[in-house]
Amino acid sequence: MRTPPGRHRALAVLCAAVLAGSALAGCGSDDDKGGDSGSPDAPGQITLTVGLFGSFGYEEAGLYKEYEALHPNIKIKQNATQKEEVYWPALQTRLGGGGDLDDIQGIEVGRIVDVVNNQADKWLDLNTLGAQTQTQEYLSWKAKAATTADGKSLALGTDVGPMAICYRSDLFQQAGLPTGRDELAQKWSTWEGYLDVGRQFAAKAPKGSSYMDSVTGMYNAMIGQQQTFYYDASGKLIYDTNPAVRSAFDLSAKAAQDGLSAKLVQFQTDWDQAFAKGGFATISCPSWMIGYIKEKAGDATKGKWDVAAAPGATGNWGGSYLAIPKGAKHAKEAYELLQWLTAKEQQVKLFERRGSFPSRTTAISQVAATTDPYFNGAPIGQIFSQAAQKMPVQTLGVRDNDVKVAIQNALNAVEAQGVKPDDAWKDAKASVKAALG
Repeated sequence: MRTPPGRHRALAVLCAAVLAGSALAGCGSDDDKGGDSGSPDAPGQITLTVGLFGSFGYEEAGLYKEYEALHPNIKIKQNATQKEEVYWPALQTRLGGGGDLDDIQGIEVGRIVDVVNNQADKWLDLNTLGAQTQTQEYLSWKAKAATTADGKSLALGTDVGPMAICYRSDLFQQAGLPTGRDELAQKWSTWEGYLDVGRQFAAKAPKGSSYMDSVTGMYNAMIGQQQTFYYDASGKLIYDTNPAVRSAFDLSAKAAQDGLSAKLVQFQTDWDQAFAKGGFATISCPSWMIGYIKEKAGDATKGKWDVAAAPGATGNWGGSYLAIPKGAKHAKEAYELLQWLTAKEQQVKLFERRGSFPSRTTAISQVAATTDPYFNGAPIGQIFSQAAQKMPVQTLGVRDNDVKVAIQNALNAVEAQGVKPDDAWKDAKASVKAALG
């Protein structure tokens, strides 16, 4: 999704900072069609299917066509499901024998612990296909998260998701607010400061425009700045006693009560449409959101969007993996495609074209000077690199995504239905209990 980005003052600096501490977008339909590649392959030709949630940017950036041109015997078919929470249960059914599997499957970072701890028997060990030479190039924590205790490498990383704030400078100007990215970053150096700017915006907001798209985006950005959130290092579920989680929930709920949100549900149709219509002026913006905004806002808003450092100037939201399920029809060819899609050269292209921040250290060093004309020439390489330098090495849990979805649904109820925050929090806990058993 997702997907992620940023650049560095220098590779050595970023690697030292991140390694010493040690990451949706786009869409297809919500139809998850599995590995059905349609008509049989022609003699000598292989169709590889890639199952993803959201948009990893490969198709949009032209990478599939580039690979097919390099490999005339290969055709690539992408099966995309917009919502990860729809994609994942369907994939579990197919892994259990309930349908065809794609040759390559995407795995969201919030699922990787479950894959490594509980599903190692369902995925190919990529080391048997040569992944040892690849994992050495990754940020150490990124590769480690997809490695079993006995050394099996179950997936290769795509991106990570350093944080910023993307904003509409034209709407800020109409509301009488400053538009410079450095001045705004200073004003909202804290999340409370971000809301203060929001109240100023709301007082003179252009008709039809709210300050932020959804408080769930703000919540996810705040959580992405924490090393520990839903589970502790021992694997114990702690979300309901972790003050950082409750603080992020309460401040996000306060933003909803103050009327600062457009009350949109992220990745729904009306949210997509609001990008182009000016329905909101700011959005919590992991690097992968750059490509999503370009796609949904369109050419009409080119130059009106800009990027500034997020409150706290760091955070990680998103980042994914690619893996090959056991039983894939074309494992060897699938690995060759998987390795190519995640290679340094393609990670650089994806950042330059879609904003997905690399997870390979060899790619990170090449994107520090990247600017983006769509975002008013914003130095996205520098902004996201600096965020990545301070990115926490997060403690991941087996059911992180299920907890996140329950909390997001509760926040949606606060902003859309006026549910009191304390009641919404109780509902979130009940939903987590029901989901986790």
